[in-house]
Amino acid sequence: MNGMDSEDLLTVSEVLAELRDVSRRTFYRWRELGIVPACIRLPNGSLRVRRADLRAWLDDHSEEAA
Repeated sequence: MNGMDSEDLLTVSEVLAELRDVSRRTFYRWRELGIVPACIRLPNGSLRVRRADLRAWLDDHSEEAA
């Protein structure tokens, strides 16, 4: 897979498990709005998210304690 370990790619279900309280419907709505990490569409139509992209996205959305 071009030097990429399959563990580096997360399914939508795995991303939702990481995000915990985000529904599949919300994820796909956010995707339409362009606010989720970049997704990879496989030839079979399923989506994957690079683990590094999810971590970076979470870091970008973290807030400092007030």
